[in-house]
Amino acid sequence: MQEDIRKLRLDIESGLVKRDAGVARIAAIQRELRGHIDQIEKFTSSRDRKGLVMAGADRAIRELMFIFKDDPIESPLEEASMAVWSRMQLEE
Repeated sequence: MQEDIRKLRLDIESGLVKRDAGVARIAAIQRELRGHIDQIEKFTSSRDRKGLVMAGADRAIRELMFIFKDDPIESPLEEASMAVWSRMQLEE
Protein backbone atom coordinates (compact mmCIF):
# COMPACT_ATOMS: atom_id res chain seq x y z
CA MET A 1 0.00 0.00 0.00
CA GLN A 2 2.85 2.37 0.73
CA GLU A 3 4.18 1.62 -2.75
CA ASP A 4 0.73 2.45 -4.19
CA ILE A 5 0.77 5.79 -2.35
CA ARG A 6 4.26 6.54 -3.66
CA LYS A 7 3.23 5.73 -7.26
CA LEU A 8 0.08 7.82 -6.96
CA ARG A 9 2.10 10.79 -5.70
CA LEU A 10 4.43 10.45 -8.69
CA ASP A 11 1.43 10.32 -11.03
CA ILE A 12 0.02 13.50 -9.44
CA GLU A 13 3.34 15.29 -9.79
CA SER A 14 3.69 14.22 -13.43
CA GLY A 15 0.13 15.33 -14.22
CA LEU A 16 -1.25 11.87 -15.07
CA VAL A 17 -3.79 12.14 -12.26
CA LYS A 18 -5.72 15.27 -11.31
CA ARG A 19 -4.47 16.70 -8.04
CA ASP A 20 -7.85 16.74 -6.21
CA ALA A 21 -8.70 13.17 -7.24
CA GLY A 22 -5.22 11.97 -6.36
CA VAL A 23 -5.20 13.62 -2.95
CA ALA A 24 -8.59 12.09 -2.13
CA ARG A 25 -7.35 8.65 -3.22
CA ILE A 26 -4.16 9.01 -1.16
CA ALA A 27 -6.23 9.91 1.90
CA ALA A 28 -8.43 6.84 1.39
CA ILE A 29 -5.42 4.55 0.97
CA GLN A 30 -3.78 5.98 4.08
CA ARG A 31 -6.97 5.39 6.13
CA GLU A 32 -7.09 1.83 4.85
CA LEU A 33 -3.41 1.34 5.71
CA ARG A 34 -3.93 2.67 9.25
CA GLY A 35 -6.91 0.32 9.63
CA HIS A 36 -4.79 -2.66 8.60
CA ILE A 37 -2.01 -1.67 10.98
CA ASP A 38 -4.53 -1.34 13.82
CA GLN A 39 -5.98 -4.80 13.09
CA ILE A 40 -2.51 -6.36 13.04
CA GLU A 41 -1.60 -4.72 16.35
CA LYS A 42 -4.81 -5.98 17.97
CA PHE A 43 -4.19 -9.50 16.67
CA THR A 44 -0.58 -9.49 17.86
CA SER A 45 -1.56 -8.13 21.27
CA SER A 46 -4.21 -10.82 21.62
CA ARG A 47 -1.73 -13.57 20.72
CA ASP A 48 0.88 -12.18 23.12
CA ARG A 49 -1.67 -12.06 25.94
CA LYS A 50 -2.79 -15.64 25.24
CA GLY A 51 0.86 -16.77 25.25
CA LEU A 52 1.40 -15.22 28.68
CA VAL A 53 -1.75 -16.83 30.07
CA MET A 54 -0.72 -20.21 28.66
CA ALA A 55 2.77 -19.88 30.12
CA GLY A 56 1.31 -19.09 33.54
CA ALA A 57 -1.07 -22.03 33.33
CA ASP A 58 1.77 -24.33 32.30
CA ARG A 59 3.83 -23.20 35.28
CA ALA A 60 0.92 -23.70 37.69
CA ILE A 61 0.22 -27.19 36.36
CA ARG A 62 3.89 -28.16 36.63
CA GLU A 63 4.07 -26.89 40.21
CA LEU A 64 0.92 -28.80 41.20
CA MET A 65 2.27 -31.97 39.61
CA PHE A 66 5.55 -31.54 41.51
CA ILE A 67 3.79 -30.90 44.83
CA PHE A 68 1.54 -33.96 44.50
CA LYS A 69 4.17 -36.28 43.02
CA ASP A 70 3.83 -39.85 44.39
CA ASP A 71 0.52 -38.90 46.04
CA PRO A 72 -2.75 -40.80 45.37
CA ILE A 73 -4.21 -37.63 43.87
CA GLU A 74 -1.44 -37.41 41.23
CA SER A 75 -3.22 -39.40 38.50
CA PRO A 76 -6.60 -37.61 38.73
CA LEU A 77 -4.79 -34.28 39.00
CA GLU A 78 -2.81 -35.03 35.84
CA GLU A 79 -5.99 -35.93 33.95
CA ALA A 80 -7.75 -32.78 35.16
CA SER A 81 -4.72 -30.67 34.26
CA MET A 82 -4.64 -32.02 30.71
CA ALA A 83 -8.37 -31.35 30.34
CA VAL A 84 -7.90 -27.76 31.49
CA TRP A 85 -4.88 -27.35 29.22
CA SER A 86 -6.80 -28.65 26.19
CA ARG A 87 -9.73 -26.38 26.91
CA MET A 88 -7.48 -23.32 27.24
CA GLN A 89 -5.81 -24.06 23.90
CA LEU A 90 -9.18 -24.10 22.14
CA GLU A 91 -10.21 -20.71 23.55
CA GLU A 92 -9.52 -17.58 21.56
